[in-house]
Amino acid sequence: MTIPRRHMLAGAALAALQGGRLAGAQAPMDHAHHGGGYERLTQPGLVPRPAQADQQAVFDSPAPRAAQPGRWSVRAALPLPRSEMAWAAVLRERMHLVGGYGEQRVDRPYHHVYDPHHDRWLIASPLPLGANHVGVAALEGRLFAIGGFVEQNRKPHAECFVYTEDGDRWQRVAPLPMACGSVACVALDGVLHGIGGAIGDTFATKKSVDWHVVYDPRADRWERRAPLPTGRDHVAALPHAGRIHVIGGRVDSFLTNSNLHHAYDPLKDTWEMRSPLPTARSGHGAAIVDGRIFVMGGEGSNRVFGQNEAYDLQRDSWAHYAPMPTPRHGLGAVAIGRTIYVAGGGAVMGGGVQTSIHEAFTPD
Repeated sequence: MTIPRRHMLAGAALAALQGGRLAGAQAPMDHAHHGGGYERLTQPGLVPRPAQADQQAVFDSPAPRAAQPGRWSVRAALPLPRSEMAWAAVLRERMHLVGGYGEQRVDRPYHHVYDPHHDRWLIASPLPLGANHVGVAALEGRLFAIGGFVEQNRKPHAECFVYTEDGDRWQRVAPLPMACGSVACVALDGVLHGIGGAIGDTFATKKSVDWHVVYDPRADRWERRAPLPTGRDHVAALPHAGRIHVIGGRVDSFLTNSNLHHAYDPLKDTWEMRSPLPTARSGHGAAIVDGRIFVMGGEGSNRVFGQNEAYDLQRDSWAHYAPMPTPRHGLGAVAIGRTIYVAGGGAVMGGGVQTSIHEAFTPD
């Protein structure tokens, strides 16, 4: 079943809200829409690309350059600038982005869906509880959303929801055992893993955690597993060949970014070290194509990264590929087929500027 399309988007604004639910809509496909735009968290309306974005952009990588660096292309921009949403997930060959910052708020319930076959965005039923840094993953044909922050990168909640495309609706499921935001959410072998994250209601009390819990959708229950060796949040986390790779992230703050790379074995309930991420960063995207984990974007102190570094799963080594044309953090990134789609994000350090830019990477 396809998501219904009843209302058009006008410019960068959402066009309709019916009965408390956003109706599906196809975004306009004009040139400006493809190019994307910028918006400030404190100022309504589109703004030019900030000079600060160019000053903070970083592209150099210490990893060896790949012989075939791959290529980037521009895709249909998000219907409006947004960042700090849930890390994206793929459901039925479409990219789903929920929650985040946008339109001068940090607790948006947005639910945008990208159809790569037609290069267009649809609007699906909004998240029941608007938040940023929500953990998301697709499992057995459904989309799960766990935790998140209701204030700017702080004040986490424990609520969890599941989305079914047939019927375009969300339902509550068992909450996390503890309130947490920026949790890495990974689906593997019929269960969801919630790994790491951050707690704290104020910036002064915010800290990273090493929590690792597993949700069984059949029992609607969470259980604890071996903790992440070093507590961190804003990580990249992906499943491959029966293991979960957790890469980079921050320890309490982007001032102390990490390059750690751990792999979790669920059969042994143990973690092991892998080759570290060449460029320590947090708030980055990641996706697997051709046996390699590509890690792109992210932020650090006065830095917004454009690096696109890939980990070879067989060789336990890294290489540097063509960097992102537009460095960003707090973005959504997924692989559909052999293409990685990277949408939205923050153009400057922190959450002050959002963008609707959407670019795609294809290895050569």
